[in-house]
Amino acid sequence: MLEKAKTELEGWEFIEDKKLRKTFQFKGFLKTMSFVNAVAWVANKQMHHPDMEVSFNKCVINITTHDAGNILTEKDINLAKAIEQL
Repeated sequence: MLEKAKTELEGWEFIEDKKLRKTFQFKGFLKTMSFVNAVAWVANKQMHHPDMEVSFNKCVINITTHDAGNILTEKDINLAKAIEQL
């Protein structure tokens, strides 16, 4: 699962095969917040919620499956793919 995901998820860091991380850059605060809200909508629809660090023009997303002991699962891969579609 992980090897295939590593080729499919361009720009995502695989942190010790336990967490996915990607930084998204934007031109300003409103574009950043629009992205954050879109991620929140997608995450809530999947019932899988990432940790997000939000600042003026960037959002760092960290995804792991907390209820599985903070490891990567198919849920993480699916959420990352959905975020890429935004």
